Amino acid sequence: MAKSSTKFGQYILQALSYAVFMAVVWYFSVAPVYRHIDADQALVVIAFKHAGQLLEECRESTAEELANLPANMRKPMVCPRERSPILLEVLMDGEVLFSQTENPPGLYNDGSVSIYHSARVPVGKHQFELKLKDSVRSEGYSFTHNEERLLESAEILVINFNTEHGFVFK
Repeated sequence: MAKSSTKFGQYILQALSYAVFMAVVWYFSVAPVYRHIDADQALVVIAFKHAGQLLEECRESTAEELANLPANMRKPMVCPRERSPILLEVLMDGEVLFSQTENPPGLYNDGSVSIYHSARVPVGKHQFELKLKDSVRSEGYSFTHNEERLLESAEILVINFNTEHGFVFK
């Protein structure tokens, strides 16, 4: 008889322990109010991956270059792999929000550049100007975009980029 009462007591203590654990988890999942962004702020996030243009155009190999190479390595065209650095400027209401030049990664500097930047900004209407240069062989910016946006309280504005559509606001 004593065994069954201790067994019953163990079950009660185990149930009580589970209840306390669940209460603690429940409390910390709802009670501490946390705001990622203040009520008078919005978040602007710039996130994309882009490969710059090739630094040099492909060129024909000279007869002398071909003669110096073994027969199995002779290619009529030489195409360097190295890519141009990416220059990105983001202006909000005429002020620089973000400006960065990124060199391409990789052993031969031929990879795509990944850009991620976030900034808290005041809510309200803002004029955004985005400029991207991805070629050292041309003057000026390769892509530009101007857009006016009304940012609401705690809104997250994501700016993406692709070569087909340019800058995309989401």
